[in-house]
Amino acid sequence: MAKLISFKNIGPGTLVAAAFIGPGTVTICSIVGANFGFSLLWAMLISIFATLILQEMSARLGLIARKGLAEAIRTTIQNKTLRTLVVILIISAIIVGNSAYQAGNISGGILGLSAFLPTWEILINGDIYTLWPLAIGAIAFLFLYLGNYKILERMLIFFVVLMSFSFMIAAIMTNPDWSAVLAGSFIPTFPSGSLFMILGLIGTTVVPYNLFLHSSLVQEKWHEKSDLSNLRKDSNRSIILGGIVSMSIIIAAAAIRNPNVSNVTDIAAGLQPVYGDWAGYFLGIGLFAAGISSALTAPLAAAYVAQGCFGWKKDLKDLKSRLIWGLVLFSGIFFAIYGKSPLEIIQFAQVANGLLLPLVVMLLLWMMNKKNLLGEFVNSTLQNTMGFIIILFVIGLTVKMFYTLFFN
Repeated sequence: MAKLISFKNIGPGTLVAAAFIGPGTVTICSIVGANFGFSLLWAMLISIFATLILQEMSARLGLIARKGLAEAIRTTIQNKTLRTLVVILIISAIIVGNSAYQAGNISGGILGLSAFLPTWEILINGDIYTLWPLAIGAIAFLFLYLGNYKILERMLIFFVVLMSFSFMIAAIMTNPDWSAVLAGSFIPTFPSGSLFMILGLIGTTVVPYNLFLHSSLVQEKWHEKSDLSNLRKDSNRSIILGGIVSMSIIIAAAAIRNPNVSNVTDIAAGLQPVYGDWAGYFLGIGLFAAGISSALTAPLAAAYVAQGCFGWKKDLKDLKSRLIWGLVLFSGIFFAIYGKSPLEIIQFAQVANGLLLPLVVMLLLWMMNKKNLLGEFVNSTLQNTMGFIIILFVIGLTVKMFYTLFFN
């Protein structure tokens, strides 16, 4: 009897999907759907298109050059002072940024758990602290400590499938107007006040640390240049699935059109009178899966970046790598317990994303044009053009975030 699922051609693309469909994506998609209905679905399609382009470059670099993006940058820059400056900037940004992401990932997982499990809190000196971050952190610690790529890969495939079914079923349950869904997907419109959300959809989907993560993970799965076709299929399939999940969240949120919606749990509350508790369970499970899958990939990416930046042994069981992913994991747990509300943590993580993304994309494009790294597999003129167009979007996102942060 044929196997229902074959892991042979399922690779690191699934981990990339698990990373970018985190609580930040869920939050922004929820707000977009609640405030603008189906009208910004086209912006999500553009976000997925940008992700497909950049992740293909990252994966191609890892397969052909047999180097992660961080290692390629370190070994390519000849000027010692400049190399040291760039390495310090990258490692600092990734660790700080991923720690912020990790707090948001864990907090998002807690929001999902709240849909079907009781609170788990403790009172200390008059303050109430939730203990669920310890449980989610323990699960992430276990799988990261094992340091086995195949175990991590299959665990994340499970969470991605769970997340996908949960959000897609919730969207179908809302019985949307499919003609309006199609119009919103392929006819660009710019409703009043939508610019920041359009840029936000791009920023939360094209995740900086995924570009480092993908280039490192492909080396675990693929080994020959002839694997490039399978690599691209794996990447495209996983990212497109992630895009469908994001669009499902927008569709579910659009069904209630409540401008006070700020997260998927608010969607569940809005749908409950019509669809009962099932909608809340589906959405809660999806958010939990999004949080815990991203809680695995953020520390993982930080460890791979540190390996590449410092030339460490490529082994997640190595003590130095464990110290890095442990720092990101436990920082996330700490801030999830003692920090502000989950939504504030998630929003801070998006600001950190906007600060780091332009630099990472520019460095990636630089590496993709190095013939001493890629030979005949360097970027084409078309690929470079599309990459520079994406950079313009990314810079727009960063400028908008700064403007909103300091002047609004």
